[in-house]
Amino acid sequence: MSMDSIPPTQNLIVFDGACVFCSGFARFIARHDRKRRFLFVTAQSAPGRALYAQYGLDADLMETNIVIVSGRPYVRLQAFAAAMGALGWPWAVLAPLGWIPKVIADPLYDFVARNRYRFGRQACPAPSAELKARLIA
Repeated sequence: MSMDSIPPTQNLIVFDGACVFCSGFARFIARHDRKRRFLFVTAQSAPGRALYAQYGLDADLMETNIVIVSGRPYVRLQAFAAAMGALGWPWAVLAPLGWIPKVIADPLYDFVARNRYRFGRQACPAPSAELKARLIA
């Protein structure tokens, strides 16, 4: 599957494939996305890097996942909240986390993002079957 064949309103998650947290988030979404609403792309891939640039983010730092829901991009804690909301019950109860003011949420998120590799790196993790079936190359 390529980015050219993806409709602009397709829900999409761009994640750091080397980050334990980020790839764990992608696997979690793939496992619980019973209606298969999301497709996935690693931030290290050409399409992932292009999306980072498109949204004005540093593709070398990859300090946030990008979650696109119904054509609208979200980053940082709002990305997590948007993904949870799109999953439906029971995960949608976490969607209000996106209401936390950015002045509070962004510094907390950025602290975790800056330190995410302290919890481990994955050299070349094998994606789960659920994730692999929806991974954009």
